Amino acid sequence: MSDYQISAQGHRGTRAVQRLVEYAPASGGLALWMQHRDVSTAPARAYWAHTAGFKKQWVIGNDGVTLYYGPAFEQKPLDEQTALVAHQVLHVALRHVARERALREKIGDLDAELFALCADAIVNSSLSHLAWMTLPKGSILLDTLLVRLLGIEEPIETSLHRWDTEALYRAIDDREQVGSSSRENGGQSQERSNSSQSTDGAQEQQRRDGPVTLAARQLAATVNRDLVPDENTSPESANEQQQQWSERLLRAHTADSSQSLMRQLLGDNKPARTPWQHLLRTQLQRSLAQKTDINWSRPNRSWIANQGRTSTGQRLPWQPGLSYARQCARLCILVDTSGSVNDGLLHRFANEIERLMRTHRADAFLIAGDDQVREQHQLRAGCQPLRTIQSQGGGGTNFIPLLEAANNIKPDIAVFLTDLDGPAGEAPGWPVIWAVPSTASARPVPFGRMIVLE
Repeated sequence: MSDYQISAQGHRGTRAVQRLVEYAPASGGLALWMQHRDVSTAPARAYWAHTAGFKKQWVIGNDGVTLYYGPAFEQKPLDEQTALVAHQVLHVALRHVARERALREKIGDLDAELFALCADAIVNSSLSHLAWMTLPKGSILLDTLLVRLLGIEEPIETSLHRWDTEALYRAIDDREQVGSSSRENGGQSQERSNSSQSTDGAQEQQRRDGPVTLAARQLAATVNRDLVPDENTSPESANEQQQQWSERLLRAHTADSSQSLMRQLLGDNKPARTPWQHLLRTQLQRSLAQKTDINWSRPNRSWIANQGRTSTGQRLPWQPGLSYARQCARLCILVDTSGSVNDGLLHRFANEIERLMRTHRADAFLIAGDDQVREQHQLRAGCQPLRTIQSQGGGGTNFIPLLEAANNIKPDIAVFLTDLDGPAGEAPGWPVIWAVPSTASARPVPFGRMIVLE
C-alpha cells in the first residue's frame, strides 16, 4: 500500500500500545491481536470522511481488523493517545464494524452517525475509570447520552450492564420516513436522508429527524467518526470472530481486574450465537450418517488381503467384516400449514433442506398439514413441493396426525417446522427437531430439541 508508513520505531501508535500493555497487560494486550497502519489520509472506504460536511482531520479509526493512524494522532499527548488506541481496541474486540453491517442488513435503513455515537458512548464509559489515560475532549459517556436523549438516570455500572449498541441505537433513532428521491436524477430534498450507503440510481429513503435524533446529532458533532466499513467478511467468518473476541475479552478482563479496559463485564459483549443452519446440519449429519454393523458372513478386507496369514506365514483368526446397517437413511420433514410460518421463513428453510439433501444420500419425505395431513410427498434434490406448500391460515393445529403419518415412514430423524401451538401426544421412537420462528422460541417443546429460525 502506498500510504503504509512504517519505521524502525514502529507505527504511530507504538508508544500508546506499549503503555496499554504496561498498565493493563491482558486487556491492553488485545491490541497485539490487531493490525496497525499509518496512513496519510482517511481510508477510502470511510466514505463519510471525504464528504464536504466532514471537516475534522483524520486521527484514528478501524475497520474491525486494522487500526489506521493519521498524522494528527502524533500531535496528541501520550495519555490521550493511549485512550484513543484503547478506544479502538474495544471497538474491534466488541466487533462494532461487523455489528453495524449486520444491523443494517436486518433493518434496512441504518444511520451510521447514530450507530457510531452509541458505540462510542459505551466504549468511553468502559474506559472512564482508568486514571492513566485521558479521553479526548468532547467524548460522550453513556450516562450523559441516556440523560440528555432519553431522560434516564442510572448508575454507570447499571447502564453498562443493561445497554448494548443495537438496543441503544433503536432507542434514539426516532426518524420518520417522508418520501424518497432518486440519486440518478440529482433529486434534492430539504429533509436529511439516512447515512447508509446506496448505489447510484437507487431510490434513497428520505427521513425526517425526530427530536431525539436531532439531539443525538448535536452530541455526535463533537465525536470523531472512526468505524470504517468492511464488506468482505463472510457470515461464517464473522460468527467465528465474534466467538473468539468474546472469549478473549472475558479472559483479559478477569486477568486485569480493576485495571481492565472494561470497567465491568459489558452488556455490549454479546456471546456468539451459532446460526440455526449450522445447528440443523450438525443434528442431521449425526442421524443420517451411514452406520455400520459387524457382518459375520464375510471376512474383513485386511484379512482377505493377507490371505488369512501373518507376514511370517502363521494363520490368522477369522476377522468379521463390516456392512452398512441400512441401505439409505430416511429424513422426514413436517410442516405446519396453519398459518404460523411465513413464506420468507419457509423459503430459507427449504433452501437449507435442499442443500442437506444434496449432501447426504438420504430418502426425504414431506408431510404437511394443520389438524390433519394435507400433503405428502417423497422429495428429491431440486424439487419444488417444499416451496409450494399452501398455508391454510386460521385453522387449528394438531401435531399428532402428522407424527403418526411420519411413523409409517419410520424415519431416522424428523424436522418439524411449526410455532409449537398444538398437542403432540407421546414422543415417537425417533428423534425430532422442532424448527420454530423466533416469536415462538419461549414455548416449551413436548419432546426432542428446538432450533430457533431467525
